Amino acid sequence: MLAVVRPHTLAEALDALDAMPDARPLAGGTDVMVELNLGHRSPQPMIALRRVEQLAEMKPGWIGSGVSWTRLERGPHQALAQAARTVGSPQIRNAGTLGGNLGTASPAGDGLPFLAALDAEIELTSRAGTRRLGWDEFLVGVKKTARLPNELIMGVHLPQPAPPRQEFAKVGVRNAMVIAIVCACVVRYQDGATRVALGSVGPTPVRARRAEAMISSERNPSAAALAEFQRLVAEEVRPITDHRSTAEYRRHASGVLARRLLERCL
Repeated sequence: MLAVVRPHTLAEALDALDAMPDARPLAGGTDVMVELNLGHRSPQPMIALRRVEQLAEMKPGWIGSGVSWTRLERGPHQALAQAARTVGSPQIRNAGTLGGNLGTASPAGDGLPFLAALDAEIELTSRAGTRRLGWDEFLVGVKKTARLPNELIMGVHLPQPAPPRQEFAKVGVRNAMVIAIVCACVVRYQDGATRVALGSVGPTPVRARRAEAMISSERNPSAAALAEFQRLVAEEVRPITDHRSTAEYRRHASGVLARRLLERCL
């Protein structure tokens, strides 16, 4: 029989992790249960975190790992709200969480480009203490993270103030309830500094840093500058061909999508 522990406090959750080092922390379970049902993952002990209120806090500069996509839809971060609206069905958005997106670490995770674009830091805690990792230190490969077995993802720290202009979109066979072929987030600050991050085009989110540097120096980008931005973004992604799309299409779509989002920001 599958062992499931249901802690009500953070202390109880950490105790459970120490007692069962092979246990899997479970937020909404929207990814894990699919893998179990399809036979892609063997049953293992679970620590269900939904009752741990400390993980569901959201305030300026902080999003707890237990914050659901439904709450993020109504949250203060425009690009993250846009991403949340494309995640699954209303039932999935009620159950799924940002922490689950981080823990699963899928290259197609819809919330991850936003975190990458803002240079978010992920906070991890265990009985040994707390540590913070940059998003690119935490996400280390396809469905691989730097989380240790006895650690919980507490949430993410976002730099303040947030960029006033931010946009998210994705390309897929439908507008929602679909795994992205390409997803992207573009943010722009008052001084023109621009950040662009993309998902589904590499093993982890990809920051198009050459494109960022070029367009950040343009206070009022011309049509030529926008075209160069699109070209640089397409050059910097690292897509593969799989059953959802070809690498060639993903590369093309990355440039087009990033340019459209930048035009919205402008």
